[in-house]
Amino acid sequence: MDMPPNPDSPSSGGSNSIGRPSGGGASPSVGSTMPQSSPSRYEAQKRRDWNTFGQYLRNHRPPLSLAQCSGAHVLEFLRYLDQFGKTKVHGPACPFFGHPNPPAPCPCPLRQAWGSLDALVGRLRAAYEENGGRPESNPFAARAVRLYLCEVREHQARARGVSYEKKKRRKPQQLPGPGDSSGLHGHAHQPPPPPPAGAAC
Repeated sequence: MDMPPNPDSPSSGGSNSIGRPSGGGASPSVGSTMPQSSPSRYEAQKRRDWNTFGQYLRNHRPPLSLAQCSGAHVLEFLRYLDQFGKTKVHGPACPFFGHPNPPAPCPCPLRQAWGSLDALVGRLRAAYEENGGRPESNPFAARAVRLYLCEVREHQARARGVSYEKKKRRKPQQLPGPGDSSGLHGHAHQPPPPPPAGAAC
């Protein structure tokens, strides 16, 4: 899709600040219980994302209403945002493919990081329903959008050599307590003898 450059789209920001417009009023939130005077950081970011998506629909050729929006349009929007990305994603032919910290620059494109896109879709999915959309027709919950996010995650993991699998947290080792006499008087702490066979643990 040939979209004109969006002057309101950011060229800077954090990993979760995508499509932050420079101004404009917020769309009224249907059923919102958050006070409008002091919204949380999440609510403020969600409102900015929703305004950016609304602007994208208005700039679409032809313009789209929210009722006409489908999962395919959400995918167009996510690909459109790649031009504002800051994550280097190496191609298979790049010598740095699979290296998390390449030692030199390369011509590979910048993209939106998978984590940013995943968080953005989550915020827009909630905003859609808060602004009167029906959950069963939520385009941000479409199967095509979920599959796209999975593909982006897998591709970026391979290209950047980054594992997105959750690592198990190791339990911290117990330090000797104040009543522990190990090391006192120059005597090494001896481990207790093993329990006799058949004893309960």
